Amino acid sequence: MQTEMIVPARRPMKLIPAVLLAASALCLFGLMQPLAGYPLLVAALVTAILIDRDLAKDLFLIAIGIGIVSTTSVEADVSWPSFFRIGTVLLLAVGAPFLIDRFVYRRKAITFPWRSREKKTKGEIAYLFAVPLLGWAILPFYFIRSGAYENWPVISDAGELGRFFVGVNAVGTWDELFFICTCFALLRRHFPVWQANLLQAVIFVSFLWELGYRSWGPLLTFPFALLQGYLFSKTRSLGYILAVHLLFDAIVFLAIVHAHHRDWIPIFWY
Repeated sequence: MQTEMIVPARRPMKLIPAVLLAASALCLFGLMQPLAGYPLLVAALVTAILIDRDLAKDLFLIAIGIGIVSTTSVEADVSWPSFFRIGTVLLLAVGAPFLIDRFVYRRKAITFPWRSREKKTKGEIAYLFAVPLLGWAILPFYFIRSGAYENWPVISDAGELGRFFVGVNAVGTWDELFFICTCFALLRRHFPVWQANLLQAVIFVSFLWELGYRSWGPLLTFPFALLQGYLFSKTRSLGYILAVHLLFDAIVFLAIVHAHHRDWIPIFWY
């Protein structure tokens, strides 16, 4: 049975647990301070229970995902053990909230709508073509001038190159499944789009910081996270926002490889 959207209530108190939850992700992933992050996570859920039980149920699902991801380091590593360790954790972080929503809550608040019925606007289509061009213009400059590329391992053979390519695309896909289709969608049930989008973007960018987008990376990743949430709210299409993300990540892959090996893929200006 499809769950009805909860109309956002004019209760500013509801923002308190949601902000605490986003702050817990910032501490756990961005600041890497679990001693602050876990108490904030618990405080968010306790506060939500006291303020709004429906909100508490949805924040609990997000908290499960955040908690699962926090059990391991997601810093980039292309070794086989890390490849499977990170992959398993990310799979559980998406799968656990989804299964609880379906089989415990018995609803469909978390969905992965591949296509929407609406036709894409000319602007949305043009953006798909603009994304790789923007990535080509911005990403090498960011990675190389900031030194952030050093947060990713040096690729030394074809096997590592293949795992790195798969890993970049897998993490990009997971980003949209968890931060947009799970976090943003659940927050959207209780808050206006702009508030839900800001909250998911804090969680999104905190994760990306741990992943390796450091230095002035948030100046790029925060607008990107906001734009992905906005586009999803307009298109209702996982396929579309995933296409945007993977096109961007294709340039991420090429730029990082080039940053480590300047004679490889010499197609960038920075």
